[in-house]
Amino acid sequence: MRTRKQKIILAVKIITATFLAIIIAVFVFRNALLKQTIAKVSFKMASEYNSTFTVKKASFVGFSGLSFSEIILVPKNADTLFNIHKMKTSVNLWRLLVGDIQLGTLEIENGYVQLVKNKKGCNFDAFLKKDETVTNSNEKRDYAKVVYRLISKVLNLVPTDMKVENLAFRLDDNGKKTTINFQKLRLVNKQLETSIKVETNTFTQRIRIAGLADPRNKTADIRFFNIDSGAIKVPYLDERYNLKSSFDSIRINIQNIDKSGGELHFDGFASIANLMINHKKIANKDVIIKNAKFDFRFLLGSDFISIDSSSTVQFNKVKFHPYLAYETEEDTVYKLKVTIPKMKAQDFIVSLPDGLFTHFQGMEAQGNFEYKLDFMFNKNKPNKLIFDSKLKKENLKITKYGEANLNKLNGEFIYRAIIQNVQQRPVLVGSENPNYTPMDQISPYLQKCVLTSEDPSFFSHRGFINEAFKQSILKNIRTKKFSRGASTISMQLIKNVFLTREKTVSRKLEEILLVYILENNRIASKERMLEVYFNVIEWGPNVYGVGEAAQFYFQKKPIDLTLKECLFLATIVPKPKKFMWQFDSEGNLKSFAKQQQKFLSNLMLRRGILIPEDTIGESIPLQITGNAHLLLHLKVQDSIPVDSLAVEEPFEF
Repeated sequence: MRTRKQKIILAVKIITATFLAIIIAVFVFRNALLKQTIAKVSFKMASEYNSTFTVKKASFVGFSGLSFSEIILVPKNADTLFNIHKMKTSVNLWRLLVGDIQLGTLEIENGYVQLVKNKKGCNFDAFLKKDETVTNSNEKRDYAKVVYRLISKVLNLVPTDMKVENLAFRLDDNGKKTTINFQKLRLVNKQLETSIKVETNTFTQRIRIAGLADPRNKTADIRFFNIDSGAIKVPYLDERYNLKSSFDSIRINIQNIDKSGGELHFDGFASIANLMINHKKIANKDVIIKNAKFDFRFLLGSDFISIDSSSTVQFNKVKFHPYLAYETEEDTVYKLKVTIPKMKAQDFIVSLPDGLFTHFQGMEAQGNFEYKLDFMFNKNKPNKLIFDSKLKKENLKITKYGEANLNKLNGEFIYRAIIQNVQQRPVLVGSENPNYTPMDQISPYLQKCVLTSEDPSFFSHRGFINEAFKQSILKNIRTKKFSRGASTISMQLIKNVFLTREKTVSRKLEEILLVYILENNRIASKERMLEVYFNVIEWGPNVYGVGEAAQFYFQKKPIDLTLKECLFLATIVPKPKKFMWQFDSEGNLKSFAKQQQKFLSNLMLRRGILIPEDTIGESIPLQITGNAHLLLHLKVQDSIPVDSLAVEEPFEF
């Protein structure tokens, strides 16, 4: 009778023999299995993706190696997606037995992968089909699980040893062509070395990528350099989006990718030297960041994706800690927090990117500051939006102004509006100008109307209104575009006197910083700011300031304007050049214009700014008697149906 030990030994022998038999069978019939696998792939490509997949020759090399030649994938009626002349690889058989494909080595010689978009469509359209089973599933997605599985699969396909020669990646977007040719790529003993040639319709460049790449341990430390002189230009973006960009070098370091406790941790850093960006919506000149670094810690859980607050962004001497999160536990929630620890004001000024803050060049400051921003948007509860911006000062003082000398608001100066990069005629802001009007010579009605419509809390705020920012953000989110700003009179004054009217990120950022400096350093009184505002804003075609406006529309001095006339002037401030379209062919105000003025007067009555006696005579039609009347007369004679040009927009406060 066999003992228990003998039975175990016998079982092990049987299992071992069976396992060896399977391995031998696989080894003997492996070429047949390989051909069968290729046939299955070809059938799937044809049936599911309407594409032809062919391999001219495929065979095993040694125990775990594979050799292929002429691997081609061609979508029907479209350009070839890829064509690889020769490829050799080896796989980890032990991982293969448990269903994982992990490449050991990879050699590629001559080939290309191309993405083509033209009038016929894209040659990759068929591969962008949504998986209906995933789309229709109500099962909640576990972000950490999905991303970790995806990263693991991708890294398993990265070989530990690699040799690539003449492999090109081509992009043709309706004639906008970019080719990235890996002339040489070597990965040996975790060390990566490449030689790359980049060609576009506008330039040719050679780039080198070198560093550590260890896919099995999920770590990397890679640098990008330019082999030729000059900066590395970013291809395609200039032709496709008119975005020119370049850099001297980039370093990407992946220190850790780990999943524990249901959370995925992704740690590392990225740095870039002399990043240049040029786009008409960013600034009217090159924007340059000399040194920037991002120490990141990405966290993914079952119901959130975030950049942890322990992450640090640094550009030049400025450091701040960002926190971004996308949460789906109950509602869809977006969060953003930014913390700038205590730093010297002068370090902040000298660190501002060149080209983005041109009006700050030469500015000097004393003291320190720290800053915190807290933003939260709940997609299902938009009215509970949080926008909290706090700046803490410590002996903060501007000691020298740059190009934008805010002190000039306190004296006489020449104002020249800039419209579409063209300087308009000079307007003297001072008593030597006969049209200049001090505050005590401006109708109180006009002061009240403009303040109510443009900035009711002007005398109490410090340049910004948080609630207005909230409403602006909400509307921009709903419309999915920048359809509404949150400009106070302080911001309009800065934009008119010191900046241009260009709609760029640069202009808006400069506006915000200059307004803060103006309002929080008591450079000019509120009364003086309002007086300058009334004397420089545009009130019609080539009409600047309240003195010119009163004459242009009513042949009056600003002090003699009636309430009805003031209501009209206040409502055209946002779009003064379009004042004509508020009138019909007979020279009378259209209904939408009357409604705007009625809304404004009722609002002022409710707030106690006006009393009922002020509105006596409100039904009397508005009479335009100045030179504006001539423009209205020409409009009436115009054969174009003017009603089609009218933009009847709701009045907002």
